Amino acid sequence: MSDTHPLNKPPSVMEKSANSYYQRWRLVKDSLARFGVIAGGLSVIVALVLIFFYLLYVVIPLFKPATAEAGNHYALPEAALGKTVLLDVEEQNEVAARFTDTGQVIFFEAATGKPVLTESIKIPAGTKVVSFAQGSPISEGAVIYGLSNGQAVVVKHQYQITYPNNKRLITPSLKYPLGEAPIVIDDKGTALEICAVKVGDKSTTIVAKTADKVRLLHIEKQQNLFTDEVTLERTVVDLNVAVATVTNMLIDKEERNLYLVSDDGHLSFFDISDKTLPVIRQNVNMVTAGEKITASTFLNGDSSLLIGDSTGLVSQWTMVRDELKRPAIQKIRAFKVSEKAIAAINPEPRRKGFAAIDADGMMGVYHTTSEREVLREQVTKALPIAAALSPRANALLVEASDKNIYFWKLDNKHPEVSVKSLWQEVWYEGYPKPDYIWQSSASNNDFEPKYSLTPLVFGTLKAAFYAMLVAIPLALMGAIYSAYFMTPIMRQYVKPTVELMGALPTVILGFLAGLWLAPTLEENLAGFFLMFMLLPVGVMVFAYAWHNLPARILEKIPEGWEAAILIPVILLTGWFAFAISVPLETALLGETLRDWFKNEWGIGYDQRNSLVVGMAMGFAVIPTIFSIAEDAIFSVPKHLTVGSLALGATTWQTMTRVVLLTASPGIFSAVMIGLGRAVGETMIVLMATGNTPVMDLSVFQGLRTLAANIAVEMPESQVDSTHYRVLFLAALVLFLFTFVFNTLAEIIRQRLREKYSSL
Repeated sequence: MSDTHPLNKPPSVMEKSANSYYQRWRLVKDSLARFGVIAGGLSVIVALVLIFFYLLYVVIPLFKPATAEAGNHYALPEAALGKTVLLDVEEQNEVAARFTDTGQVIFFEAATGKPVLTESIKIPAGTKVVSFAQGSPISEGAVIYGLSNGQAVVVKHQYQITYPNNKRLITPSLKYPLGEAPIVIDDKGTALEICAVKVGDKSTTIVAKTADKVRLLHIEKQQNLFTDEVTLERTVVDLNVAVATVTNMLIDKEERNLYLVSDDGHLSFFDISDKTLPVIRQNVNMVTAGEKITASTFLNGDSSLLIGDSTGLVSQWTMVRDELKRPAIQKIRAFKVSEKAIAAINPEPRRKGFAAIDADGMMGVYHTTSEREVLREQVTKALPIAAALSPRANALLVEASDKNIYFWKLDNKHPEVSVKSLWQEVWYEGYPKPDYIWQSSASNNDFEPKYSLTPLVFGTLKAAFYAMLVAIPLALMGAIYSAYFMTPIMRQYVKPTVELMGALPTVILGFLAGLWLAPTLEENLAGFFLMFMLLPVGVMVFAYAWHNLPARILEKIPEGWEAAILIPVILLTGWFAFAISVPLETALLGETLRDWFKNEWGIGYDQRNSLVVGMAMGFAVIPTIFSIAEDAIFSVPKHLTVGSLALGATTWQTMTRVVLLTASPGIFSAVMIGLGRAVGETMIVLMATGNTPVMDLSVFQGLRTLAANIAVEMPESQVDSTHYRVLFLAALVLFLFTFVFNTLAEIIRQRLREKYSSL
């Protein structure tokens, strides 16, 4: 060919310019793509880091200790009016009250001590105040004065808030819920040495100790339906108890239980639900020999007693059921304040916490459920006389023997949370033993919040386990057959169909699982298990029959389509299992399989349980695992399989020893991605499990996962509350779990790739 041939003609200037332009444009596009990929990857990393630190930012305040700030201290207001028997402060920490042993009530500014109002209790002339007791905060500040003539005066202090000229004004006042006239407790006029009161909407219970007896008085309000006239019905009964040793008396808010504390450390528990016939239930020693009870009060809710002794120990005793299902007092925990005697215990009115002050003025703030000491502070150097904790537990008043009142500001936002309360067994009020429980809210302030994340993590792993137990065998076996054994024509239909399953909304799957699958499975539980036993038998029988069919019939079936014939076999076997299940369980068991599990093995059955979740969530995970695993198996180089077959290996040997090993990194990735999908699934678990946070390995019991719990409770949680932050902690746990697990999975996948890349 000559040099003048058109193919050997040198490029023109325009062609060189065009080639140079396309080369430069290609380089620009390569650079843009490279920077775009880098920017996208970095954006994902930055987003994950920001999510992590935001979750951490919300969670960290849970574990911060409480703080105390010394406010003002001032001389005892109106000290000449008597000794203090009670200090109290209202919710806004603006007005405090001092009840004296002379029947005077001094209201004063909590921060400065400036007197606001002085009121006198209506005590009959010629009588003296002998005893005093405070009702629980639930009774709106009710107190009782026991008099020297066997009578008592019940009074409430209350605070009215108004806003004249847009400025808050708190006006204190006194109210007599049973009338201004003293109540006769002892007809003989014997002095009431110790007394206790509980004032309810329709009834009032008073217990008083005289020199020779302990008397219970129950006053019931009866209202006439026609005239609205209110009459008081009195019930009086004397208790059979050793009077000389009683030092304190406590009545719970339901007016059902009475506790008599003795100076020798004994406690007598009476059931007074029947006011005409009180019954002593228990007599227990609450301290060791040689020690004394120096302070006793109810914890918020009146379900537990706080007992302070002479060794500086505060113990919590709560009502449980003994082996005979009878109520009994049980010690569940204790807190060591110091080596000095406990001078005062002030429970928080709205939480399960309390502040305890010893004889040297050392204060410890504790939360019972979390068993956490959140604060320790020296509030006074003199002997404490009285103390008051504000309703919001953010202020403390302490009167000391130096005739001063010390005002402290407290910051104690999240005492309910500790490592123990989140991850270990906790002994909750009313429970017979420690347990893992999640129960975050209730209708009143007496509720003991239970923030154990352990049942939620357990439920998450349990749901993922049963889902993967269903999904992995079906998805991987299907992927192996589709990628290696199935004909290309059939694969064109099967693979898109399975992948299309992944487009189904999970809310639809959860809806079907909860409203159709769960009741169907409950009614046909025996058929379900029978189907699992008959399916392998049916397939093997069909395979044997197929193997013995005449060659002329086998030749009519296109190669690779044999699996399609199994579809009617599987359907027919399933129908047969469900059809004979009811007569079979009646003949063999005489009852349903659910009842047999319950009666013979003690295994209960919830309609929405782990079995339903495993089937529904496994169905949702199958497309993800199938698609990735099938692509990995199908992408194995053909020269590996052809070489293996050429060396004499069977098709199955080639699959198990060459193809699966080469595709193992992709298969492992498919399983890990499916597991991540199962761990984070929300709607299916939410709708198909009953959402019960129980720790039970049984496949017939429900569960609650971290993701479902966040979805259910986050909308109703108060922003920045303990509940709100614990939910963010659950999200952080889920985030860290998936991050660590996926990191380990990636390390394993890389090692598999390096190991089998040489094949």
